[in-house]
Amino acid sequence: MKKYHVSLVVLVLVLGLCSQNLFAQNILKEQVVKVEGEVLKPLSLTVSDLAKMKHVDAVMKNREGVLQKYSGVSIFELLEQAGVTVGKELRGENLTKYMLVRSSDGYEVVFSLAELDPGFTNRVIILADSKDGKPLADGVGPFRLVVPDENKPARSALEVTHLIIRFAKD
Repeated sequence: MKKYHVSLVVLVLVLGLCSQNLFAQNILKEQVVKVEGEVLKPLSLTVSDLAKMKHVDAVMKNREGVLQKYSGVSIFELLEQAGVTVGKELRGENLTKYMLVRSSDGYEVVFSLAELDPGFTNRVIILADSKDGKPLADGVGPFRLVVPDENKPARSALEVTHLIIRFAKD
């Protein structure tokens, strides 16, 4: 009887240590957003990386029509850092490029590069890392795409993990 009791105690201790170790690994592992595809310099940005960049504010309406204030980095700035064809180079065949935004749950939305370039639009779309001065809540962040001035917030994707640049093809 004692032999089984000792084995059970050892098993409980081992399982407890394993779960603590996995928990610690998940806490220490910082989430990233990747900028990849048709880029010169692929990026893998953490929350800390984004915090060091120039932030801008954006206001958008939620599903209930309530205005919300977010802060983050302009998508255009991230595309420039990754060496995406923007600015003066965004013409001709390059106007067929688009950005696919992918979230952790598989949700995806698309933007033409012209929708993101200040040479074509006055709207500034951001990759937000805070709302009302606080980090984004679980289930929303750590990164959220914020698209101001749209009638529906459907393209303001939650839990963004990838910004993928591609060419449109038939």
